[in-house]
Amino acid sequence: MKQFSLTVLALTTFLVGLIWAVGTGEAVQRPIAEPIFLADTVHINLNETDNDTEEINAQDSKETLFKEIKKFNQTAYDIKNRYMEDIDTKDLINAGIRGMLQDLDRYSVLMEKKSYDRLMESTHGKYEGLGIEIDARDNRIIVVTPFEGSPAYKKGLRSGDAIHKIDGTDTYDMTTSDAAKLMRGDAGTSVVLTIKREGMPELLEFEVERAVIEIKSVNYFGVIEGTDIGYVRLSRFAEETSHELQEALDSLNTLNVSSLIFDLRSNGGGLLQQAVETSQFFIEEGRLVVYTKGKYTETERRYHSRRTPLFPDKPLVTLVDEGTASASEIVAGALQDWDRAVIMGRQTYGKGLVQRIFPIGQDDDVALKLTTAKYYIPSGRCIQKPENQDKPGNGGVVSTHEETGEEIDSLKIIEKEIFYTNGGRAVYGGGGIWPDVELNEARYMEPIEINMERKSTFFNFAVKYVAQNPETKIDLNITDDILEQYREFLKEKDFTYKTAMEVSLNKMKELIEEDEKEELFADAVKNLEVRIEKEKEADFNNSLSYIKRAIKREIVAKLAGEHGVYEEVILKSDPDILEAIKLLGNMDEYSKTLESGHTVGQRPDNES
Repeated sequence: MKQFSLTVLALTTFLVGLIWAVGTGEAVQRPIAEPIFLADTVHINLNETDNDTEEINAQDSKETLFKEIKKFNQTAYDIKNRYMEDIDTKDLINAGIRGMLQDLDRYSVLMEKKSYDRLMESTHGKYEGLGIEIDARDNRIIVVTPFEGSPAYKKGLRSGDAIHKIDGTDTYDMTTSDAAKLMRGDAGTSVVLTIKREGMPELLEFEVERAVIEIKSVNYFGVIEGTDIGYVRLSRFAEETSHELQEALDSLNTLNVSSLIFDLRSNGGGLLQQAVETSQFFIEEGRLVVYTKGKYTETERRYHSRRTPLFPDKPLVTLVDEGTASASEIVAGALQDWDRAVIMGRQTYGKGLVQRIFPIGQDDDVALKLTTAKYYIPSGRCIQKPENQDKPGNGGVVSTHEETGEEIDSLKIIEKEIFYTNGGRAVYGGGGIWPDVELNEARYMEPIEINMERKSTFFNFAVKYVAQNPETKIDLNITDDILEQYREFLKEKDFTYKTAMEVSLNKMKELIEEDEKEELFADAVKNLEVRIEKEKEADFNNSLSYIKRAIKREIVAKLAGEHGVYEEVILKSDPDILEAIKLLGNMDEYSKTLESGHTVGQRPDNES
């Protein structure tokens, strides 16, 4: 009851303040000194305001609104003067605002000054943390993508991981800003993330050491060995993205590449303006890149290409996956809608809401981050995925509607929304970007692989191996001898992990002990334990391909850094990149795809 009263008082105080500020006229949004639009979690400056409130129904805004405010006014007066205890006014107001936001979307939040500073910080310079892009879905904090080379990436966190606890604090119904607050901290300190990964029977703990995270957009660019195909890896959209990308494209044009692979996989997004500037490197001047549309007509804003493209007509393949989100979906969608590139990979994340920041009061302690519109790409498709759709890449499995409990097939929802590119190809709505060429689903890591990564066994072995073999070259092959050395290293470090069967056996043992039936089931338990050990012995051999690649990755990183890893490991063995190279090596197939649309793994199979 006390909590309810506090919320009512806070809400009352806020609304009374609104009356005082506005007088007898209508409430008008007051922009802060630097009005900003948000491409989800980061900002872009737009020196303009809007008049959304002019279209609010006059009767509702003047009569109904102020009639209800008078009720709160009286309630505020009574509580403030008659409540048995003193109440901090600032806390009450903030609690009231949070109460008003509870029934809105999860991105509309009250931002304290620290949160606002972190928001600005994430788009330029450096910050201290884990290097991870997060979102809130299905009542949990979800990893959209770990930044390449970050502590989270090196520890083995992956797109789609659900964070259940942060240093023991349950994340159920937690906001992304609160989660970020827990994960940020001084470089050198650690945080323990407890995550649930699809396909794993138990929760996994990752102890990740915070570090200084440098904001870099273009992680690598170059010509793929043995070809004349260029490759650019873009990992995020920050303040310097367009400058970094321009340097990369100028260099590749100088080398006269015949075509380009533009890698947007696991790109969690960023600045809207940078997404527009990136798109205009590839599409003709004057063409629409993206537009925003909210509740009122006047909220629609259109963003066009404003320059002559640097890479206007050579074949282009853009790689996307389930970690491609927000600004990167704008770019992929614009390239697809203008038939400028073949989009290859897996369905993207579906994150396309516009947030705007408004001031609250005069002291700048807090600000309101409010969702005001959605992003739409040139064909008219909305990027934002509906809340009741399933996760990206699941291909239309049956899920349950949150409110009605009715079973729905997310694929059927998407089938109803068909749009067309500039060239007349059919493309699909329903949130996210469906690729033109669908590749196999991302391979799930096996338990042994996950545990090898999170316990840093590959990294630690590489450090030891290079120290003992200083003559090692970056083009080394992972021989049977190196694999045997790695096996011995695991034994020295007492490396252990649990298989799915082992987790089930442990639960069964608990039940047997509770019922005091140990003797009865002793033989059965022993047989299962022996079988589990045999399975573990086989696990290593079954994961040999992954293990070899991971060992080489860490040894090359030790010798030649991230640049070497791209040239010696990623560009030579990444299955998606190899598929893109294959397509660009067959211009007939490339042209056919741009003319006809989906060519591989076409969705759905029975579509006419």
